Amino acid sequence: MKITVPVIALLCCSIFFSGCVSEGVHRQKLEENAHLQEVIRSLKADYEALLNDKKQVVDRNDELNNQLLETIKRSSLLQQDLDRARSDLTRVEKILEDRSAKAGAALAEMRQTIDQLTAENQQITQQLEQERLAREARLAEIQGTYNELVDKLESEIQRGEVTISELKGKLTVNVVDQILFDSGKAELKPAGVQVLQRIGEILKSATGKDIQVEGHTDNVPISPRLQEKFPSNWELSSARATTVLHFLQDKVRVSGERLSAVGYGEYSPISSNSDAAGRKQNRRIQIILVDQK
Repeated sequence: MKITVPVIALLCCSIFFSGCVSEGVHRQKLEENAHLQEVIRSLKADYEALLNDKKQVVDRNDELNNQLLETIKRSSLLQQDLDRARSDLTRVEKILEDRSAKAGAALAEMRQTIDQLTAENQQITQQLEQERLAREARLAEIQGTYNELVDKLESEIQRGEVTISELKGKLTVNVVDQILFDSGKAELKPAGVQVLQRIGEILKSATGKDIQVEGHTDNVPISPRLQEKFPSNWELSSARATTVLHFLQDKVRVSGERLSAVGYGEYSPISSNSDAAGRKQNRRIQIILVDQK
C-alpha cells in the first residue's frame, strides 16, 4: 500500500514537535508511530492479499467463461444432432408407415390367396375323395364281374381254354382260338358261341366300361389255300376280332358305341412260338374291359 500525504505530514509534525515535547510525550509518539507502521504493514499485506484474491477470482471467472463458451458450443452441436435425429426419425417413420401400408396390403392379398388356396384344396380333396370312392366302386364292380366270369366259365377255365386276369382295374378275358374257331377260319364254332354268349352277358352289365376285342395268331404263315381269303395273319386276326365284335353287338345286344376290334396278327405273343404249346397260347381272342372314353 502507498503512504498517503496526510500520513507523511503527520510524521513530519511528530518529528518537528518531538524536540519541543517532553520525553514521555516523545516516547508516546514513537510508540504510536510504531503502531501506525505496523497498521500500515498489515493494511499493505491485506491489500496484497486482496489483489491476489482478485486475480484468482478473475482467473476463475475467465475459466468459467471458457467453460460456458465450450458448453454453449457443445449445446449447439447437440442441438444440431438432435435436429438431425428428429429429421431422421421423421423420415424413418414415413418409410415405416409406407412399408406398413404395403405390408398390410401384401398381407391382405396373401390372406386372400391362402383362403383361395384353402378353398381349392378342400375342393380338390373332395374331388379326390369322390374319385377314390368312384375308383373303389369301379374296382368292386370289376371284381364282381371277374368273380361272375370265373363262376360262369369254371369248366372252360379248368380245361385251360379261358383265362381271366385283372390288373389295375383292367379286366381281360383270354379265349384260345380252338374253342371259338376252326383252324384258318373266322366263323364261330357252336361251342364258341356258347362261351361268348356267357362272356357277353356278363360284360354287358359292366357299366362305364367299353369292350375291346383283340385278335392274335402265332407266327405260322397262312397256308397257300387260304391266302386268297386271308393273305396274312393280320387279316385272319382282324377277321376273328371283328366276328366276335359282331356277335356281341348282334346276339348279346351290346351297344356298338362300347365296342372296338383290332387285329395284332403274330406281333403281340404271350408265349414263345418255338413249340406247339407256346403257339397254342398265342392263338387267342382277348376281350378287354376298359374305361369309357
